[in-house]
Amino acid sequence: MIGAELLSDESLTFGWLAYVPVLAWAIAKAPWVELFSDSRRQHLMFGTVFALFVLWLIRRDFETGVSYHFIGMTAVTLLLDWPLAIVGGLVAQVGLVLLGRQDLAAVGVNGLLVIALPVLVTEVCAILVERAQPRNPFVYIFCSGFLAAAVSALLILLAGLGLLWWDERFEMPYWLEDFIGYLWLIIFPEAFINGMIVSALVVFSPEWLETFNRTRYLQAPWKDDEPPRGGS
Repeated sequence: MIGAELLSDESLTFGWLAYVPVLAWAIAKAPWVELFSDSRRQHLMFGTVFALFVLWLIRRDFETGVSYHFIGMTAVTLLLDWPLAIVGGLVAQVGLVLLGRQDLAAVGVNGLLVIALPVLVTEVCAILVERAQPRNPFVYIFCSGFLAAAVSALLILLAGLGLLWWDERFEMPYWLEDFIGYLWLIIFPEAFINGMIVSALVVFSPEWLETFNRTRYLQAPWKDDEPPRGGS
C-alpha cells in the first residue's frame, strides 16, 4: 500500500473517482438476496473478510511511506466471486483505516491497486478457463489460482511503481535496475499462498468456490464406449 504523503492531490482524487464507480458496480451486482438468505454464505463472507483483514495487518511498513504485505485477493475472488470480493476488500480497508494502518485519503488509490486490479485479473483468468472447459481440476488450480495471483502481484508492483514515479514524491532506489530480481521474491510467495488455498478448497470444500464448476471437474469418469451412470 502507498501512503497519502507520496501521492499528489490529482492522483488521490483520480483514485477516488475511479474507485467509487467500481464499488457502486460491485454493490449493484452482489447477490444480496442469496447472501442474506444463506447462513453458510454469510459465515464464509465474514470469515473471508476477517482473514483478509488479518493478512493485511501482517505487513512491513517502510519509512519511505510504502508498505508491503500479501494480497490474497485471488483466493477471495474465487471464493466469493468478484462483486462480494470487492465489497469484502472495502470492509477490510475500512478496518485498516479505523486502526490507523491506512490513510483515508489513499483508500481510492490503494483500493484500485490492491483490490480492483487483482479481482479483475482473477476474473479474467477464471472466465478464460471456463471457456476452455477443461476437465482436469489442476488447470483451474494453476490458471485461476497460481497464475492469476502471480500476474496480479506483478501488475500491482508495476502500477504502484509507475504511479510513484509519475508523482515524483518518492525517491526511487538506486538499485531499481536490479528490481527484476526482487520481483520473484514477491510474486512467488503470493502465487504460492493463493494457489495452496485454492488447492485445499478444491480438495476439501469445492462447494465453497463460487467459480468452480463441480459438475465438470468432479464428475465420475467413464469409458468412451460406456454411457455415464444413470444413462440407458
